[in-house]
Amino acid sequence: MLKPQIAKLLNEQVNAEFFASNIYLQLSAWCENAGLEGSAKFFREHSLEEREHMDKIFDYMAECSLPITIGAIDAPPTEYGNLMDVINAAYQHELKVTAMINNIAKTAFELQDYTTFNFIEWFIAEQHEEEVLFGKILSKAETLDFKGQTGQTLGIMDNFLRMLDQK
Repeated sequence: MLKPQIAKLLNEQVNAEFFASNIYLQLSAWCENAGLEGSAKFFREHSLEEREHMDKIFDYMAECSLPITIGAIDAPPTEYGNLMDVINAAYQHELKVTAMINNIAKTAFELQDYTTFNFIEWFIAEQHEEEVLFGKILSKAETLDFKGQTGQTLGIMDNFLRMLDQK
């Protein structure tokens, strides 16, 4: 059986991934309302991905016979000024999730829970991919001198996000 500290951190992560899914779904809704179909699709896919992450941790906890408690999930913010605000909100959230995942890894290693450490390594790699992805998005925005303004660069950013979603 896993130590209580690990169970607590994993349970917090289940809820954090659920919240992340809701954040991305709300970002998708904002983009839909703004007529940014490519961005909406990109964020909608990320919402589903976060839900998969939640399921993966949920399954691990169930395999380890850990009690799972789904807590109340706060409503994500709904108001954004422009697409750059949306992108920055997503990036900042990914940095927060990375810190949480790293804390689980650190704690698991310190407690010599190598099974959980091995499990969480997948998430470490996943968070690296997310930070690289958002780095590319922010780099593209910088190259275009896109700060959220309407016009041609908004269309380019919307299409860029749509194309990132194609795997």
